[in-house]
Amino acid sequence: MLARAGAPYPRAVPPHRSAAAAAAALYLTPSAVSQQLAALEQETGHRLVDRSARGARLTPAGEILLSHANAVLAQLERAESELAAYGSGEAGTVTVAAFATGIGLVVAPAIRALADSAPGIRVRVRDAEGDESLMMVLDRQVDVAVAVEYRGAPGEDDARLTRVPLYAEPFDAVLPPGHPLAVGERVALGDLAKDAWIGQSAGNPCHDVTVLACEYAGVTLNPEHSSDDFRAVVALAAASAGVALVPRSALRGMELTGVEVRPIEGVAPTRRVFAAVRRGAEDHPLISPVLTALGVASESGA
Repeated sequence: MLARAGAPYPRAVPPHRSAAAAAAALYLTPSAVSQQLAALEQETGHRLVDRSARGARLTPAGEILLSHANAVLAQLERAESELAAYGSGEAGTVTVAAFATGIGLVVAPAIRALADSAPGIRVRVRDAEGDESLMMVLDRQVDVAVAVEYRGAPGEDDARLTRVPLYAEPFDAVLPPGHPLAVGERVALGDLAKDAWIGQSAGNPCHDVTVLACEYAGVTLNPEHSSDDFRAVVALAAASAGVALVPRSALRGMELTGVEVRPIEGVAPTRRVFAAVRRGAEDHPLISPVLTALGVASESGA
């Protein structure tokens, strides 16, 4: 009923104080307004306007109708604004696939920033390892991947993808309690050659980083234990099951009282993280702000 032509009339009565002035404000003749008002009063079953020598005023029933009319019309305005934003590319959903540490380090802060800078953009997050997320972008399952450089990853010259560097972080050595190398400030990878190792599963980008670093240091890596959950890796090290290399950001906020953590001497294994989108999508009005927010988050958080 509020969408009928007579509904705007109660909104015009309070500021104009007379039926004739309200009709003029609505660009209608007084007779046309009277007909619409009569139809509205008949439909509602209530008198909506009191007329007197001092002018017109809304009845209590008219006030109730007015409050609902204002709410409905405001919602229609919001709908029009959202549709206009959607049509111009300023509103919509962007799906981001990222590994767990990347979600905490850059994706979540980016979402917080976008709530202020681009409130029309909704970010949907999917947890995926760095090697999986790139394939998800290429298969159009997601719009953005937060991925890790690994052996066999599509290169920067890959015509299918546009990559945006985010951050690089070293791996630290996680040692069991009482490990003899914990007395020093740093650990050389070569000195860990005879230890049992806790690694990640083959195919995990962190596994590739660790293997390549150990090969460079002359260490043959044959992990005795494997887990893709760094909390589990630290727990195994605390149980004296072996030594491990863990990205520094993955150790933040973790309970480390049962292990010794030391930086690597010399060139440390490094996890290089980047965002990737299908080539050409980097300028999309929804995706571009997300890439910018991820970059800003990486500068402040990594």
